Amino acid sequence: MKVLQIDKYFYFKGGAETVFFNTIDLLERKGHKVIPFSLKSDKNLFSEYEKYFVDYPELSESNFFTKIKNIPNFIYNKQAASQLEELLSKERPDIAHIHLMFNSMSVSILPVLKRYNIPIVMTVHDYRLVCPAYTFKDGKGNFCEKCRTGSYYNCIIHKCSNNNIANSILLSMDSYFRSMFYQPIKLVDKFIFVSKFSQNKHIDIDPLYKQKSTYIYNFTPMKRESKKERGNYFIYFGRLSQEKGIETLVKAVKKSPFIRLKVLGTGPLLESLKREATDNIEFLGFKQGEELRDYIKNAMYVVVPSECYENNPMAIVESTTIGTPIIGSNIGGIPELIDNTRSGFLFNTGSVDSLQKVLYDAQSVSDEKYKEIVESAFNFASNNFSEDAHYEKLMSVYNSII
Repeated sequence: MKVLQIDKYFYFKGGAETVFFNTIDLLERKGHKVIPFSLKSDKNLFSEYEKYFVDYPELSESNFFTKIKNIPNFIYNKQAASQLEELLSKERPDIAHIHLMFNSMSVSILPVLKRYNIPIVMTVHDYRLVCPAYTFKDGKGNFCEKCRTGSYYNCIIHKCSNNNIANSILLSMDSYFRSMFYQPIKLVDKFIFVSKFSQNKHIDIDPLYKQKSTYIYNFTPMKRESKKERGNYFIYFGRLSQEKGIETLVKAVKKSPFIRLKVLGTGPLLESLKREATDNIEFLGFKQGEELRDYIKNAMYVVVPSECYENNPMAIVESTTIGTPIIGSNIGGIPELIDNTRSGFLFNTGSVDSLQKVLYDAQSVSDEKYKEIVESAFNFASNNFSEDAHYEKLMSVYNSII
């Protein structure tokens, strides 16, 4: 099978890109031909198809004039449509699998794929299809679903995009444009949600998603190594930003001098967190590959303290596959991945006191109980996050629409 894999980034930027590259690698090892379509960037990995990539700037890193100049392409990118058409006329893939396309390629690529009769699958990594700011949070960090009926002007009123009025206007315009001219719900053949929570949330807003979707958890090619000991520290790895709950975690650990925490990652809160940190909190910067793997493997628990509607965090997938259990907030898709006190621990989202107690309880379990938790977490990961299970489900989706 010839599969077109689409993501705005062709380098490891976040969880969506990890899934994107993992999927490419898995399909190629199973004998399929994979054709990537992405944006041009100096950060990109090598691809023989780079000549087809779209020349579009990363607006979050651009100056004001560049942002203004690229507003039309933000909403409908004619170059993306043209480049994709050139690629399709040459390669004629059997199916297209989209990961991220908004804020760059835009919905412009959907009618092109339809014109060439290419079946379209879309993995839904966030809530952009039903929320302009894609997090269901307003500019003050409060949960908000005021746009669920199509009233996207609420994104502007509440400055939902990082409390920034300009960004919020642009995202609102994009949502209105899509709803009036190119609705993904009508153009995409099958949606893959990465959690039951996300699937149900979309169905609740638009029942049409029920008949056009399924859910498949993310996967990782990581192989388990025996945990020789339980480790003596907790670990957080990922983006250091408000919605990830890192501030709550740091506050809980500051009140618990018997807890050791290693923080891996970078983000807008890094410097302020460093200033507030106590001696039992260590900031180690961005890590990846084997170095990150070793930190995870040797940790007692990985903490996922998110304060947003997480779907299927790669931190959980990668950690439990290695055999390190999770302490997670009771929100979004996280609870469906953790059997509380059996395969990990859950705490009340955003509660410093609840997290502090759970950290203490998790650290205090006996060695025998800890081994049971490790085994339970790993067994769930083996059944839900393995390559073989993911490949079987993914091919079933592909074949159902080809």
